[in-house]
Amino acid sequence: MKEYLKFFRWILITIGVLVVILLGIEGLHKIKSSTNHYERTNTECTTTQRVFDHADVLTDKEEQKLEDLIAKREKQTGCDIVLVTLNESLKEYAREIEPDVSYDQFVRVFAEQFYEENNFGYNKPNGDGVILVDNWYREDDGRIYTWFCTTGIVKDTYSDLDIDHILDRVYRDVETNPYKAYKTYVNDFYDDMMGTRLFDVDVPKGISIIVGLVAAVIFIIANWKSKSGKDTTTAVTYVEGKKADFVNNRDVFVRKSVTKRHIQTSSSSGGGHSGGGGGGGSHGGGGHSR
Repeated sequence: MKEYLKFFRWILITIGVLVVILLGIEGLHKIKSSTNHYERTNTECTTTQRVFDHADVLTDKEEQKLEDLIAKREKQTGCDIVLVTLNESLKEYAREIEPDVSYDQFVRVFAEQFYEENNFGYNKPNGDGVILVDNWYREDDGRIYTWFCTTGIVKDTYSDLDIDHILDRVYRDVETNPYKAYKTYVNDFYDDMMGTRLFDVDVPKGISIIVGLVAAVIFIIANWKSKSGKDTTTAVTYVEGKKADFVNNRDVFVRKSVTKRHIQTSSSSGGGHSGGGGGGGSHGGGGHSR
């Protein structure tokens, strides 16, 4: 059993080192977040409220917990973080502002207008911040739409892939556990702005600690009181007279021959493309539907 464990010890060591590195990075992120406290400079915002649950999908307790979390994350990111849930058609509202707007853009129009009308923005009116509008109403086209609207520094930070990522994460739980989904929105936004998102998967913090401890314990057990075996034979043990007689062999380089051949190759060039999220004016963002 001991030999079996020793065979895998380097795998265990590698796992342990990776866990230690991840825990170290996590610790640095906590230190960074604890020292980041931005001072709000926007004095024209019309409300201190950040959670507007018009669809009534959250309990009062859940709303308050989200408000408290948002207050903390706003100071750490220097951005306003707003959440709006609706359960009504936005067709007439949106087309009064933009007559030809499509169904998937109704929530965008609402999000931008709501942000501007309340003068949201941590640094100034219509400044740095984000708003998530989740409309639970099924529009005439049979879809439910959500929009993630970015403004100021957030617009410059978020790519299309980042927007898709955060909306995918929200949609994973929104139907079964809205509070968890919206909490994910707030925390993932924080991670993205602070640059602390390492992976796209969730690994409970306790798991990494347990894995590291298990790896360490197994390694200690496998190497406890390990001793190298004593040599019972040497190079001259079975040699008559106990003296080794080595034959001197050498390879002598005589000459070399080099052949050159031209090989035809083909070259190709590749390119990429980039694009911004939807939204008009000074806003960016993107949306999903379900």
